[in-house]
Order: sequence, then C-alpha cells, then structure tokens
Amino acid sequence: MAGKTFAEKIFGASAGSIVFQKPDIILSHDNTASISKTFEKMGGVEIKDPDQLLIVLDHNAPPTNAKLSNDYQFIRTMVKERGITKFHDAGKGICHQIMAGYAKPGMVIVGSDSHTCTAGAFNAFAAGIDRTETAGLWKQGETWFRVPETIKITLIGKLKKGVYAKDLSLWIIGMIGSAGADYRSIEYHGDGVKTLTVSQRMTIANLASEMGAKNAVFPADEVLDAYYGEHMEGVWADQDAVYEREIEICLDDLFPVVAAPHHVDHVKAVSEVQGTRIHQAMIGTCTNGRYEDLEEAANVLKGKKLPQDMIMLIIPASREIFMQAMRSGLAEIFMEAGAQLLASSCGPCLGTGQGIPADGFNVISTANRNFKGRMGNKESNVYLASPATVAHSALAGEIVDPRGIKANDQFPYAQSESGTIDIGKDDDRYVDGVWNYSDADNLNTDQMFAGNLTYAVLSSEPEKIMPHLFKGFDETFAERVKEGDVIMAGANFGCGSSREHPAVGLAHAGVKAVVCKSVNRIFYRSSVNQGLPIIILPEAVDAYHQGDKVNVNLEAGIVNVAGKDFKFSPLPEKLMNIFKSKGLVNYIKAYA
Repeated sequence: MAGKTFAEKIFGASAGSIVFQKPDIILSHDNTASISKTFEKMGGVEIKDPDQLLIVLDHNAPPTNAKLSNDYQFIRTMVKERGITKFHDAGKGICHQIMAGYAKPGMVIVGSDSHTCTAGAFNAFAAGIDRTETAGLWKQGETWFRVPETIKITLIGKLKKGVYAKDLSLWIIGMIGSAGADYRSIEYHGDGVKTLTVSQRMTIANLASEMGAKNAVFPADEVLDAYYGEHMEGVWADQDAVYEREIEICLDDLFPVVAAPHHVDHVKAVSEVQGTRIHQAMIGTCTNGRYEDLEEAANVLKGKKLPQDMIMLIIPASREIFMQAMRSGLAEIFMEAGAQLLASSCGPCLGTGQGIPADGFNVISTANRNFKGRMGNKESNVYLASPATVAHSALAGEIVDPRGIKANDQFPYAQSESGTIDIGKDDDRYVDGVWNYSDADNLNTDQMFAGNLTYAVLSSEPEKIMPHLFKGFDETFAERVKEGDVIMAGANFGCGSSREHPAVGLAHAGVKAVVCKSVNRIFYRSSVNQGLPIIILPEAVDAYHQGDKVNVNLEAGIVNVAGKDFKFSPLPEKLMNIFKSKGLVNYIKAYA
C-alpha cells in the first residue's frame, strides 16, 4: 500500500476524498464585521467554540474613514461580548505575521484571507476560505475539505548572494503559472530546505496562493525547532507517498527575477527589465515585511540618500518587528535615507490606506500581487521583487540587479501575458443571455470588484456590490446582467484575493452558472457558498462561439452549446441543496 502525503495524513483520507474537520484556528481580520452579520443571518447566537477564533485588525489600520472606524469599534465590542480572547487591535501587525505566534506543527488552520497559507511554514495545514464559510464555522465549528492532490518540490543547493526567497517563489510561479497548482497541496523537500530560515519559508508559503495552491507546507525540522526553542513533533509525508507531480529546483541556478505588470506569473529576469524607471518603492506586506527583509533593505540603504523624487514606503509586518527595527537602528537608516515608515498594516498592498501610486507611476514592491489596479490605481504599474531588489532599485531610480552587476540572464520559462483584459464599453461580449469571456484567462477578483472597495461595501450587502461588479474589465456588465445569464470564461477564473463580493454579486444578479476552463480554488468555494454554480468544462468553452445558444442542466450534468451536449459529473446532493437554498446562509438556517 502506497504511503501518504502530508495532506492525506492531516485529514486521514486519500486525495480526492471529502472530509469534515474542526480547524484548530479560524482566522479573520477587518472582514470580521461582515462575518458577524452573516453569522447572525444564519441564525447564529453563540459561537460554537470562541477559542478557535483569532481576529486581527490589519487591512485598513489605522482606519481612513468613519465607516471603517465604526467597523473596527463594532469588532472590538463584539469580541468582548462573545468572549474571544485571541484578538489583536489595529497596529499590532498583519494577521499572517501575528499567526506566527499561534501556529504549531500538525494544526489545521483556515482563514478568511487567501494568504492564510503562510502558516504552512510552521508545518501546519493552512488554507484560505471566504467570509460566509467563516461565519458557518463560527456556528458549526467544522467545515468540509477536499483532500488535495500534492505537488512535491525538492530544493537542492543554496541560494547565491543577491538571490532570495522571493526570487525562488516567483521562479516557481513563472515556471508552472498562476494556475499551475490549482487546488493542490505543495510540499517542500530536499537539503535546500534546511538552508531556508523560517522567515524565508513564510515568504515561500505565502505565495502558494499565487500559483493557485490550496496550501504549501515545510517539514518540522531543526530549523523550526530553533525557531520555537524546543523540539516540535510534526507531521510529514511518507517516503513512498504518491505525488501528482514532482519538481526539482537547484537553488544555485537561480538569479534575481521580478513579476512584471500586470500578472504575478509574468516573470522576467531582472536583467530583462533593468533600466525601467521607478517612481515608487514599497517594502512590507505579509510576504516580505519581516525583520530579515527590513535588515536586507537597510544594508542597501545605509549611509545613502534616495533620489529626491523617489517615494519609498517601509511597512513592518508587526509592531514587534517595528520596535526591533527601532532598537537596532534600522528605522533610523530608513528615515535618514529618505524613506517613510508606515504603521504595521496591509496598507497600499490592496489599494487602501496610504501609499496609492499616481497615474503613470511604476512601482517596485515586495507585495504578492500586481494585478492592474491592485494598489488602488489602474493607471499605475507594479513590479514584484525581493526586498534587496526593491531597495537597490529605489536608490537608482530604475530597476537594477541587487548583485551590483549587469547580467544577461533570461528567465527560462514563459507564461502568456494574461490578466490584462480591459473590455471597456465598446467590445460587446453579451449575446442572448451569454457573456463571452472565453478568451480571458486569469480574470481576477480585483478586476471583478476593486480591492479598495472591499471594506467600503460589506459582502452581506449585494445591492451595494452590484454597481461595481466587473467594472475592472467590462464596464457594461453591472448594468446589463440579468437573471438566468450564463458566463463562458477562460482558465483560472476568479484568481486573486479571497474576497467573496464577486460571487455574492453574481448570485444576487441571478447568473445561472459560470462555465470555465478552470477556476481558482477559493473562488469556487465562495461561489458554492453563495449558490452560484461553477462548472469546469474546458471542452464546452472551446466549442463556444459568440452568439451560440448555451443551456445548463445542473441535475443532469449537461452543458449544451449550439445543440451539442457536454457532460460533467452531476453535483453532490449536499451542494445541490446549497444551490436550491440560494446559498450557505439559507442552507445552514434550514438544515443546521
């Protein structure tokens, strides 16, 4: 009998199985206000197990308007009334950094944020979910998991000087694509793992969501023991475990890379873009705001001055890291160089708070996403890179190699330059109740519902979502979408953040189904939770031509395109009941 992967051991079932399990930790952040309202709509009164909850106010910290301030105060009052003890107020840090104080090997962790996978650095199974499912967990204490197939990535060798964990992460994303690990678990193996600090592992695990993965995980080894100051018994795969795919990467072969606008898998060698003018630089976020990252940047900036017109933002991932930077002198180095230090928060990463770029700005950032408009202005361009590359480029006013050389590296893999679709008003994709986005891969949640609106409009307010729905790529959609419409979509539909607003809006509009080539994992769960069927049927999408009649029969498992039937597995009874109930809220009220 074959051995088990990490995920199969955690859930006690083989890949593809559906299991129910009680998570050890349920994470939420600013979206807790919305979750609480959804919980009440479900008929929730008492939280099943308040000790499961970890709540951190971080995305808009400190609040930038009265509504956000009121949401924060609502959450403060709510945690006191409900006896929630694991609560961190604004300024304490980004939720995934705060999680470092709670995550332990072998835990199951879920969170209403797509980068919950960061906790895989601690040998935990950690995955993102949406707000509605989080509310359901508050009420029921457990949720369903599909045990994922696993990709094994073996690391050998050691990163060379000037090459960092961020480069490795972007290298993998550029190699396999932003949908290359859809719904998969990623295990990191090999002697190269031992050369990576816990901070570096957090960066790598964090970016698992940008390749579509459900989770990423590192072993509980001597490096993790040193982090905890004691031996930690972990969970790991058997030597004869069966993997869907195996990849070997020699760390010595890597060189500095960036993700160029406007998609995270648009990866290029720094050499290929060096000389590109930079107007703004940012070091921080849940990906690269740890002390090691700040130290790397400070080593570059020490004793130097930024160009007069350079805007550089430094955002420590937690108050603890901020104070450490102050005590060690890093903060002083940044200030003397001309950089600005902001409070520990997500800030400009998702286009809220301070640091939104101007029109035409090229930004180089240590964040995790560079979708068009991600930082709050779709007229700017975002390059993703390591802290060292960001710091060197900020000093030079243009993208430069952190190794201090002009190399001729060429990134050896190429993904299509997707995720840049902008239909606008003139390209009419709507004919006879069918929206034709079949040629649009990687339509992301920022295009579907802008990140800077995420907390201005609650996901429990569908009528307020509707005017903004899909505005990032089809300006006519929100005004014309009708009940019974079908969307034909490309690959990796709904990639990006875990915000459920697009699924809420589509369900509220009465869209009958989305038929796509592939779908982002969290968006799929969000759609189920809202009663919106997502059907993965690439052959039907490929057969579709604009103007074709499309009929979807969920019970029979058939999509008919222009008179031709394409079959898919009929949906399980439990999921059909969620659709019939018009979403998880009504389903839980009726069945829980």
